[in-house]
Amino acid sequence: MRCRDGTGLISRIWTPAGDGPWPALLMRQPYGRAIASTVTYAHPSWYAQHGFVVVVQDVRGQGASEGNFQGFAQEAIDGADAVRWVRQLPSCNGRVGTYGFSYQGLSQLLNDASECDGLGDGLGDGLGDGLPDCLAPAMAGLDERTHWASEGGAHWWGLGLGWGLQLAAQRCQRQGDDEGWQAIRKSLERGSFLGEGMALLARHDPTGMALEWLSRNPADPEGWRVYTPPAALLRRPMLLLGGWHDPHLGGVLDLWQRSQAAGGSPQLRIGAWSHLHWPGGADSMQLAFFQQHLQGIAPSYEHTAPLALQAEAHGPWLVPAATLPKAWKLQGQALVDKIQASPEAAPEANPSGTTTPDHATRQLVHDPWRPVPGRGGHLDLKPGPCDRSDLDERLDVACFTSAPLEAPELLLGQFSLEITISADQPGFDLCGALSVVKKEQPMKVHQLCTGVARFLGNGCLHGETRLLQLQPVMANLQAGDQIRLSLAASAWPQIALNPGDGSMPLGGPSPKHRVITLSLELATSQLRLEPIVHPGQLEAN
Repeated sequence: MRCRDGTGLISRIWTPAGDGPWPALLMRQPYGRAIASTVTYAHPSWYAQHGFVVVVQDVRGQGASEGNFQGFAQEAIDGADAVRWVRQLPSCNGRVGTYGFSYQGLSQLLNDASECDGLGDGLGDGLGDGLPDCLAPAMAGLDERTHWASEGGAHWWGLGLGWGLQLAAQRCQRQGDDEGWQAIRKSLERGSFLGEGMALLARHDPTGMALEWLSRNPADPEGWRVYTPPAALLRRPMLLLGGWHDPHLGGVLDLWQRSQAAGGSPQLRIGAWSHLHWPGGADSMQLAFFQQHLQGIAPSYEHTAPLALQAEAHGPWLVPAATLPKAWKLQGQALVDKIQASPEAAPEANPSGTTTPDHATRQLVHDPWRPVPGRGGHLDLKPGPCDRSDLDERLDVACFTSAPLEAPELLLGQFSLEITISADQPGFDLCGALSVVKKEQPMKVHQLCTGVARFLGNGCLHGETRLLQLQPVMANLQAGDQIRLSLAASAWPQIALNPGDGSMPLGGPSPKHRVITLSLELATSQLRLEPIVHPGQLEAN
């Protein structure tokens, strides 16, 4: 394919058996067209067997394609050119859908066709030549700062370095730098990339997105790119795929809201998935979506809902009802329901079985020599649910546990904590985990979701109300289960260790890292569970 500037992009094409033409599915990715994202999707030949031409294209400057790779910024022009090109393939009947996750998800949304094709508001005589007829973006977002690189003012350290070094290794391979490729691979295998990753990026991919992101202040939106898809594209039929344990879930939810605001009727599916592990897969629902919008085949009942969520791996997909906010306060070592609480509510026992007085202030000491590790959740190198019983037994982890539930309950929404904190150093992190405590022997603490927040500057020395947001969650709780919030001052290596001197953290422990003591004022604390499904959103669909 020749782009409008003459650059040649290389694609691999799978076609169905028999005589065409057929509708086409397009994936554009930077990781090699032969791989075709088969870590999460069925092989393109499977979709071809169901009557689709499948085109997987190396983006500019990657794989066998010509040009220089410049990240997301290059995709709006090339993406529109690619859709036009696929429409005119002899094997294509002119109908085109797009699919893919992560980079391949955002590459579907970056498209300048509405301007070039004169679509205006997209309400004219039909489909734009350069816009896909339908699209299925998965695990992607529009804001490079909050959907791709950081949250709570802290870089995604392990994930950001790992992804950036993957792209750097591809750059070495493309340039014939075998020594550089081996150095990156060995660093990743040994785990030493957590300390030397920035130097490797500077050496082997100095103009890459990852180094740019990790060098930029994640607490300041200035200079970060936020992309705006054409309104006409947001109104196209859209299947959005997300995972409870995927770091891009916030981006998917943002896309869902943007599409509805633009007048679209997107379908949203959130599974019990991490970024690279989709138990049960998405191919059947994706196939039904493309058959409906490209082949005119009516979908089965299970594929008609605008919203379907899955709480457990391989579990059923549910269409939830709208939910109401809930709130708890932190009291001693208890998580007390603010609606049902009585003045005499007593603190719960801590994990070791002993009780402590219901002090209004809790102290947390962060020792950079032996920091509290991050585990599981959406930011870990091994993401997903996990048992954190041993972590909660550490005395540098503050645990607040609810009374046992009297009846089964669906936990669905996003938790956020407001709490007044001061520190004895001009920089600290607050890292939270939301878990369910099971009445088992020995007791198990099943972590459901996590969140991080970073604070820098002299304001840390004064008691101020701080906000910690956790990843959205869905879980089926049973009678007798207890909800627990665990707080610590680190989550290494999910985020870099805070040195405590007010500077931006960029690595692990060093001789310059300080011991940090946090003072948590519990009296005005509030843990809220906010819905992610509102009545208006369901009615709009």
